[in-house]
Amino acid sequence: MKNEQLFSTLQVIDTPLTVDNQLAAFGMTNALLDLCGETNQAMLHFWTLPPTLILGLKDRRLPALSAALDTVTQSGYGHFIRNSGGLAVISDGGILNVSLFIPQTTAEHLSVDAGYELMKQLFLQTFPGQPIESYEITHSYCPGDYDLSINGRKIAGISQRRSPNALVVMAYLSVTGDQAFRGKLVRQFYETGLAGHTNDWDFPDVWPDSMINVEDALDQTLSLTQVKSAMLAAYQQQGITLDQQSLITQTQSPDFQARYSKELAKMQKRQLGI
Repeated sequence: MKNEQLFSTLQVIDTPLTVDNQLAAFGMTNALLDLCGETNQAMLHFWTLPPTLILGLKDRRLPALSAALDTVTQSGYGHFIRNSGGLAVISDGGILNVSLFIPQTTAEHLSVDAGYELMKQLFLQTFPGQPIESYEITHSYCPGDYDLSINGRKIAGISQRRSPNALVVMAYLSVTGDQAFRGKLVRQFYETGLAGHTNDWDFPDVWPDSMINVEDALDQTLSLTQVKSAMLAAYQQQGITLDQQSLITQTQSPDFQARYSKELAKMQKRQLGI
């Protein structure tokens, strides 16, 4: 499915987050999802975090969760739990998070697979000529049917959220940094958290070498800035107009700030008990 069939203009926003406002990652996602449905405008949100383990709701079932989180802290990473299912993922200065928001109309309601395919196509256009495939990399962290990989090693994971009038497809891309360390950290998190219990919850058996940075897969030095520029250029090559100001203005409006504050409060409440 080609993006130009869905939208001709793409509103873009870039949000580097800090330890103090890390929960904005998902509070803002929910607020933007509502805005997308109301304005009928496609949006692209880039965001980054300081070293952080982002837990999924399922991770709360770990028998020794507190001890597991201690190992994360000792490794120099913070942590919080997101407001969706799934499993733990890593975010840090070498990870680019990309959220693509698509309005859903009665005439054009995208299936789950079609939503995932939009993100895969963006990656294929961003890294032309690379053999990017989509299937589950079983021993990666947060494995899923639409893991993106090069030569069998995962470079990105994808998830979705939906509202009645919009959807967001979210990807994390390992661009640069110590991916082996990330894998070892998540492996230790689950090993400590299971505390010898039988793995009845299907937590992943993480093999650090099952994942790779895209710069290592391509054998070239890459920065997050270069990847973001390549993604935007990929859209422009399809004739899509980029609007890098309107969304910034909209997010500063009182209405959006009120919605965002409400979603942020939900995220803060979800952190209780972990």
